[in-house]
Amino acid sequence: MPTSATGSNAAARAVGERGFTLVELMVVVTIIGLASAVVMWAMPDPRGRVTDEAARFALRVKGAHDTAIVEAHPVSLWVTGGGYGFDRRLAGSWVPIAEKPLRVTQWTEGTSATIGDAGGRTRVTFDETGLADRAATVSLRRSGARADVQIDADGTVRVVG
Repeated sequence: MPTSATGSNAAARAVGERGFTLVELMVVVTIIGLASAVVMWAMPDPRGRVTDEAARFALRVKGAHDTAIVEAHPVSLWVTGGGYGFDRRLAGSWVPIAEKPLRVTQWTEGTSATIGDAGGRTRVTFDETGLADRAATVSLRRSGARADVQIDADGTVRVVG
C-alpha cells in the first residue's frame, strides 16, 4: 500500500464521515415540529371545559342545599349572567355567605350563563327541609359547548349536557 510523507488518506476520510447530513437534520426538525403540533392540539383548554364549570356550580348549589338543612336556616342561590352567590336568611334579612365554597363567584372568562326562566337575575331559595321554592335551569355556554344545570323543586341538582 503506497504511503505518502503526510500519511494515508483514511484519516481524512474518517473525519469527513463524522456528524449528520443536512437531510438528517431536516428530518429531525420536521419530527420535532410535528410532535409539537400534536402536543399543542392535545393540550386542554386552561379555562377547563364548560361541563367542569357546570359540575363545580352544581356541587356548590348542592352544598347550599345541605347547608340549609344542617343549619336549619333558609339559604338562597342567586344567578346572573356574570356569576352567582349564596345568601343565608338571618334575623329577617338575607346575608351573603362569605365562606369559601359558597362565596360570590364569577363565571370563568368566556363563559356566558342564561337563566331559563328570567332574563337577568334569578333566585332559588332552599328552606330548612331542603326543598327549593321553585325549579330553575341555568345554561352555561363557552366556545360552542353547552351544559345545563337543573335545580328541581325537591332540591335535586344535576348537570345535563
